[in-house]
Amino acid sequence: MKKIAIVTGGNKGIGLATARGLGRQGLHVIITSRDENAGKAAAQALRDEGLDVENIALDVTDPASIAAATEVLSGRHEHIDVLVNNAGIMIDAFDKAPSQQTAEVWRKTFDTNLFGTVEVTQALLPLLRKSAAGRIVNVSSILGSMAANVDPQSAFYDFKIPAYNVSKTALNAWTVHLAYELRDTAIKVNAAHPGFVKTDLHGVDAPMRPEQGAETSIALALLDDAGPNGAFYHGAQVQPW
Repeated sequence: MKKIAIVTGGNKGIGLATARGLGRQGLHVIITSRDENAGKAAAQALRDEGLDVENIALDVTDPASIAAATEVLSGRHEHIDVLVNNAGIMIDAFDKAPSQQTAEVWRKTFDTNLFGTVEVTQALLPLLRKSAAGRIVNVSSILGSMAANVDPQSAFYDFKIPAYNVSKTALNAWTVHLAYELRDTAIKVNAAHPGFVKTDLHGVDAPMRPEQGAETSIALALLDDAGPNGAFYHGAQVQPW
């Protein structure tokens, strides 16, 4: 029986590359996207490559959308094996200091990067519990690392993107807490730092391709029983919280 994976925000960038990579590993992949037409186009492109892919509309910031998507998924599938919480935004004003970012920026960022991930995970956890080896991957960033943010010697010390960074710090904390809750189950929960990737978030100056950025999420999604739980990785390297 094929494993089933869900990738939120899977219609482009790292999400699409993750969906493609999991499909190439033989999984049945479900792409979710806020823009249903974009999701359909992405899923069709992957099917044209011979991959087993479907799509479903899902706005992670809309409880009604999450409920509707969960109902559809529960009707189609008896279980889910992998959830990659990839959907995320970066909308900070780069010319403003942390204290100058608007409350709207903070709220919108947290609605997607943290609260959306939490609510989607809560909704899909019953299906993941039915897997023989469930895997949850929260796509984070080294910019959310408290250690990197406070260490003047860190290469990331000066990259202060307030709402984005703090939302990823919170996402890392959520990862730790959920992993603790599920520590005695077959589900493993980990966070992934993709790297500096060419996406809508980072622009064309980033050195990594989406396919490279997807590698960590794919590896964590395919962990065997001996793999880590409650860890933060980039490639094979553990990242500091």
